[in-house]
Amino acid sequence: MEWKTHGERQVYTNQWVNLCLADVQQPDGSQCEYSIVRLRHLAVTAVVNNHQEVLMMWRHRFITDTWAWELPMGLVEDDETPEEAAAREVLEETGWRPGRIKPLIYAEPASGITDSQHHVFRADEATYVGPPTEKNESDRIEWIPLTEIRGMIDRREIVSSGSLVGLLYLLLDEATR
Repeated sequence: MEWKTHGERQVYTNQWVNLCLADVQQPDGSQCEYSIVRLRHLAVTAVVNNHQEVLMMWRHRFITDTWAWELPMGLVEDDETPEEAAAREVLEETGWRPGRIKPLIYAEPASGITDSQHHVFRADEATYVGPPTEKNESDRIEWIPLTEIRGMIDRREIVSSGSLVGLLYLLLDEATR
């Protein structure tokens, strides 16, 4: 059952978000105005070292007023590929330069309201370069054993969808190797 779009208009826009209203016809023939949040795409990286630990950041998200662990992530700029953004974000946010980055999984976390794309990558090595250049990203940066991830998810110490999708797939990937 396919919805048909008869038009779309921007209601608000800035460097982070575009809010739009679409004139859509639903499969039953009814027509309505539907809200869409258009976002820039996101690159996320699970960096795993040879001790089977993943590089994570402890940070506060003011919108939900929560503290949680997250993988390094950030917006893909217009002049870069998702892979380039992933490597840049790891270095800026953690001070670690990832080795070869390879695709891990692709996700659309809320496709019923947003066109946001999450490109999740894996790097199996990293070199410490120095303190992070992004000073507002996290309170702590740590290597977390993969064996602790499931418990952290169960305790809601990891809640961001980009991190969850990447970590759950990483655990699946490790379990099936």
